[in-house]
Amino acid sequence: MTDVNDVLADNRAAVNDLIAAAERSGAAWSTPRAPGKWSPSQVVEHVALALEESANVVSGTPSKFPTFPAFVRPVVRRLFFNRVLKKNAFPKAKTTKAFNPATGPSTPALARVRLEGALGRFDQGCRARAASGQNVVSTIFGTVAVEDYAKFQELHTRHHCKQMPGAT
Repeated sequence: MTDVNDVLADNRAAVNDLIAAAERSGAAWSTPRAPGKWSPSQVVEHVALALEESANVVSGTPSKFPTFPAFVRPVVRRLFFNRVLKKNAFPKAKTTKAFNPATGPSTPALARVRLEGALGRFDQGCRARAASGQNVVSTIFGTVAVEDYAKFQELHTRHHCKQMPGAT
């Protein structure tokens, strides 16, 4: 199993990559990349929201993530969560209304502050959960290892990095 410190360092690197992409977006910062798509500012806000709510999940506090019936969670874990981890890539998917931002930070500098704050909460929550020896209990996936939940978030952030202008 991967060490929580390594996975959280990978999360930090993914957020740093997103911040760097945000800072390179220039005049495109608040312009959607295509009709019906998000602007770089909205991408940042979506990732920040996901990290904040994931921090709530690892801390055991209520989150805005949907609650799936307990009998569905193992299926979602196997068909979505585990597949993301196995393929080391996040698929194209629609988000829920709570994570569909109308706007985002007004500047890349504010995006940095927003992402670093959200990542800090997520990092702290993961470290506390790992130190307790407890798994994460997700209302979507059921019970998963802290390291796997953190890896999932890293892959989510990297998925959205690819949506930024000039991304490779």
